Amino acid sequence: MKKIFHLANCDTCQRIIKEINPGSDVELQNIKDQNISAEELDWIKDKVGSYEALFSKRAMKYRSMGLNEMKLSEQDYRKYMLEEYTFLKRPFMINGDEVFVGNAKKVVEQAVASFNK
Repeated sequence: MKKIFHLANCDTCQRIIKEINPGSDVELQNIKDQNISAEELDWIKDKVGSYEALFSKRAMKYRSMGLNEMKLSEQDYRKYMLEEYTFLKRPFMINGDEVFVGNAKKVVEQAVASFNK
């Protein structure tokens, strides 16, 4: 599977997609229009080790909902990400068995190298 979960109106996501320059074999999914499925989220979690690693604590709703003051379990992270796309750390980039999460410079460099093999 070659897929990039992104937010269409996010300049950072768009910059990263432009850097990757995905071919026609890469599916782009705007998570605002179609959130990630439970199966896809679970698959990615298995690759990276935890739901917390996929969860964006920078989301505005994280503080406004008081989640920053709660002790969240792995199942809580999963539930919130499936309910609300803003809690997904983005972008999620999948190239076969390789998964890249977020927009850290090193992650983006690895994703670009992987997609351009």
